[in-house]
Amino acid sequence: MSEPMQENTPQEEKPTSFSVSYSCMRCGTRVSQSELTRLPEIKCICGFRVFTKVRPPVVKTVKAY
Repeated sequence: MSEPMQENTPQEEKPTSFSVSYSCMRCGTRVSQSELTRLPEIKCICGFRVFTKVRPPVVKTVKAY
């Protein structure tokens, strides 16, 4: 009647099916999210700290009722 003990170990994060990329507002360098998480601070190679999310070129059309 005893159940096996399960350890509370954190589960590994599954990789997402899409990658998010960011672009520097000053020089336009594209950086992936995984590259930004490896760096000690969020900063571009040019020294600028402001990034914008690069959106896909797909335009969504919403039908109005």
